[in-house]
Amino acid sequence: MIDIKTKKEIGYMAEAGKILVSCHKKVRELIEPGISTMEIDSAVEKHMRECGATPEQKGYEGFPYATCASVNDEICHGFPNKKPLKEGDIVTIDMVVNLNGWLADSAWSYAVGKISKEAENLMKVTKECLYRGIKKAVIGNRIGDIGHEIQSYAEPLGYSVVRDYTGHGIGKEMHDDIAVPHYGKPGRGLKLRDGMVITIEPMINIGDYKTKVDSNNWTARTVDGSLSAQYEHTLAITEDGPIILTDQGDE
Repeated sequence: MIDIKTKKEIGYMAEAGKILVSCHKKVRELIEPGISTMEIDSAVEKHMRECGATPEQKGYEGFPYATCASVNDEICHGFPNKKPLKEGDIVTIDMVVNLNGWLADSAWSYAVGKISKEAENLMKVTKECLYRGIKKAVIGNRIGDIGHEIQSYAEPLGYSVVRDYTGHGIGKEMHDDIAVPHYGKPGRGLKLRDGMVITIEPMINIGDYKTKVDSNNWTARTVDGSLSAQYEHTLAITEDGPIILTDQGDE
């Protein structure tokens, strides 16, 4: 069911978003060659709980961790592990904060030490895709307008847009009936209405857009081993335009 939120409910989600932002700022301080994604996961969960929130992903359909940690060719849903990150890696940390039953969701890609120009450009383009998509998230537009904006920016630059995973509606549930593909045709799909809260989370690859899933039945990676990056915000559709509920302020 598509859940339309009141301003008060959006305010609750914004409070969850503030905690999520503080978690990403914690990650930013920790990321360096030699740290493991398991150490990052533990630090994020500890910080979340100290803030009075809980990690919504932990236990969701059996997912065992507080964060998803996807390294290099891993697109999404990577399992944190004890392997040290190395200079030149890129890693996406994705998390969902539950504060008093209301959720906020955001993924962010991070450079580990000095990275290649190729990886740097991928991250820059992916982040730009996110913000271009957000600008299209206005009342009266359709879901297809968001995806088309992202696709028409990324593909002419030589990148591919992952099809198998999408943004989604969010509120008290991690996913509602709104799917937000990051590709598509303008003027198609669900019309955006005041009070909808969605995620936009483009996953952009250097190589082919196709995916494969590891034996853990969670971790998706590129079929050709190429690098993938992802940036995600939770945002509310309002009469004043899209309001980012997970805004880090210095992006």
